[in-house]
Amino acid sequence: MAQQRLRHAGKRFILKRMEHPRTGQIAVIFVSQRTGLEAAEYVAAAEAMAQLAAAQPGYAGVDSVRDTDGLGITISYWADEASAMAWRDHPEHARIRDLGRARWYDWYTLDVTRVERGYRWTRG
Repeated sequence: MAQQRLRHAGKRFILKRMEHPRTGQIAVIFVSQRTGLEAAEYVAAAEAMAQLAAAQPGYAGVDSVRDTDGLGITISYWADEASAMAWRDHPEHARIRDLGRARWYDWYTLDVTRVERGYRWTRG
């Protein structure tokens, strides 16, 4: 947690800035539309990729949602660019990516960015 000291009207204040846990990480944002074909095979492959990704150096987590029409958003987080690129180049990931293009997705987009800041809120 970063601190900054300020002086105003003769009083001293310490401001504390909470760092978001994802600040500085690489976010790989995968938005996709499923074909609906081979649902059981897709689920098995997705689960296998989630487990494999989690075992990679630099893996920092994932958030994923999919609606009933097959539109999904998955954001994987990586400690640095090298870790994200190593996951992109992993041979098993590349094999499953090719299957996804051939069978499971109508389309997808992929964006890679660095998390500059973030906020969290939870109903207490």
